[in-house]
Amino acid sequence: MKRSALLTAIVLAVLPLSAQTHLLTDNNQVAFTDGADTLRTPSEGLWSIATEWKNDWPCCWQHARPETVETSGEWTILRGTLTLPQGKMLLRDSYAPTDDGMLRCIRRYEWKGPDTLRHATLSVRLQKCGTGLSLFAPGIVYYGNSNGASVNPSAVPVWTGAPGEFAIFEDHRYPMPFVMLEDAANQRALAVHTVPSPVRGAVLGDQWWSFGAEAYDGLTEIVLYSGPIGYNGSRSVAKARQKQAMRYTDTWIDMEPGRIVEKEFFIDIYGIQRKGTGFQRPLYSSLDRYKPYDAERFSSFDDIVNGKARFAASRWLERDNACGFDMYDIRSSRKHIVMGWCGQADSPGYSLQVLEPLLTSCTSLWTRAVIHNRVQRSLDFLTGCSWRDDGLFCVRYDCSSGTWDQGDPVSCGQAMYNFAKAIEYAKRHPGAYDSSKWETFLKEACDKTSDRILSCKWNPVSTADAFYIAPLAIASKMYGKARYRRAAEKAAKLFADRHLEMDGCYWGGTLDATCEDKEGAWAAFQGFLECYERFGDHYYLEWAKHAMDVCLSYVVVWDIPLPAGRLADRDFKSTGWTVVSPQNQHLDVYGVLFAPEICRMGRLLGDERLVKMSKVMYRTCYQLTDAYGSQGEQIQHTNFAQHGDMSNVYKLRGGYSESWTVFWITAHFLNAAARFIEAGEEI
Repeated sequence: MKRSALLTAIVLAVLPLSAQTHLLTDNNQVAFTDGADTLRTPSEGLWSIATEWKNDWPCCWQHARPETVETSGEWTILRGTLTLPQGKMLLRDSYAPTDDGMLRCIRRYEWKGPDTLRHATLSVRLQKCGTGLSLFAPGIVYYGNSNGASVNPSAVPVWTGAPGEFAIFEDHRYPMPFVMLEDAANQRALAVHTVPSPVRGAVLGDQWWSFGAEAYDGLTEIVLYSGPIGYNGSRSVAKARQKQAMRYTDTWIDMEPGRIVEKEFFIDIYGIQRKGTGFQRPLYSSLDRYKPYDAERFSSFDDIVNGKARFAASRWLERDNACGFDMYDIRSSRKHIVMGWCGQADSPGYSLQVLEPLLTSCTSLWTRAVIHNRVQRSLDFLTGCSWRDDGLFCVRYDCSSGTWDQGDPVSCGQAMYNFAKAIEYAKRHPGAYDSSKWETFLKEACDKTSDRILSCKWNPVSTADAFYIAPLAIASKMYGKARYRRAAEKAAKLFADRHLEMDGCYWGGTLDATCEDKEGAWAAFQGFLECYERFGDHYYLEWAKHAMDVCLSYVVVWDIPLPAGRLADRDFKSTGWTVVSPQNQHLDVYGVLFAPEICRMGRLLGDERLVKMSKVMYRTCYQLTDAYGSQGEQIQHTNFAQHGDMSNVYKLRGGYSESWTVFWITAHFLNAAARFIEAGEEI
């Protein structure tokens, strides 16, 4: 029997055909299949190793095929040898099925040459035939980042699947370490999960494996390399700045005699029911693999609420006839009271009402009288904002000039939501507050927003307008206004139509990036879920699940090891933090804001993973809080920065920018705490 036929017979006997991804060989080419679709290794060989480096990329590739096969329990083991002028590389792949239907592989390289093998690049290459394949890399590439590409293609990684494209990034950049390819036309998808790791023998001090995809004529290759990265046609560059790349080259390794390097990965091939859903299965597989559910290693809920409330007290501002929560630190010369987005001056008007029993029992800073005074006066003051000709209200009050300015759908929608929640809670506790000014303001905002949305001319550029859905849904029930409901439902349907198939992913929900982002996904998630809660139609829950899963894809599920720096100084744990967007590749605490809705979805769907994940998301983000209760916004888990000295790409990772301490970082903790308490959840 020929060797290829023998391998096929043995392997198929060990791993019989089933719905599970399994291994087979065909004419000496190794392949992986679920019985309906196939992922193959390159025809030139199972193993590929580059032995030179030119023009910022590995070259002089050498290949090897399996020579023997054996079984050991559930494992199928393929061995080979690559003979080079410098010596021999012993190669071994060990495959075994997993309980969740994947195929696990541990790839092993062992250098047996007499001298060090220099300028080497190790690889894993897995090919999927077909055209028009969509790429999903959590936190980095969302079905190609077509919306960001339409605005500023140089600021975000772009993928269309055209031959010659590549998108390859450091292992430590991935919040969930998998890459997914979706073949929507055939209702198929596949994912490769990796176990992230640095590389021994690397020429850089903090060099990790890299992970991504390369497109060729008629096929796409998922790749793992021992260092090389690049995107948007530029090799050996890192997505290191908000609007530009930085050179990150010479990422080969040197293997001394006897050196063994291993790389572990998992292959999953599966069917999908509809376009735009291929990313969901590997997302939950990633949760199941890492089980990031230990909230007890972080600060307690009570400590977080008290610490953030103490810091919130330091942001209270009184100026002539103005009062409210200052967006900036007390030492800043800027004195701005700002609704929505970074300022969140409207948020405590809701959260402090709910948190009153907890705060008054634990701290002298927040007495009942202080809470009532600041809730009432801060919201009353905000209702006096100016209105613009386009129907939006101004969100920023400059205490120096005494004037209102600025306004955008993100900030206005978020402010309307907090007013709606404050009014709703006050109505359930009559006599504590006079909400008449709040209600007049909210109704006017809902009237003007409904006018704009119900107009035949309404065609929002991004998902930012989705922040209007939730407050309109709440107000429609609170005031019995069918018109508000029509506006909420029209907006919900528009964003579902745009994004459920991922022809363009949720985007534009943050004001300092113009691309796909978790805030845009959150806007839709919040709106869809509120529509389900208020109106009851089950399709809203299905839409909410899709948007929630996009939000979750930005959540880190593992503790990323860090080099010496501010984060390592504090033994920072990255699990539960969120990547901002494909443009702004740092971590922030924003996930605390939608953690209560993650928990709520867990209850509705009967998925305890979501309930446990929500608690971790809330409690982990209190890390790095200083003695004053302050936190910065930007945690540099990968080779990226927006503040400070950004001249040296090799010194960015592990840094922490604590200068941008705007009020949302505090307000979101209190707002989420209030929603957890209202839901009766123990965090």
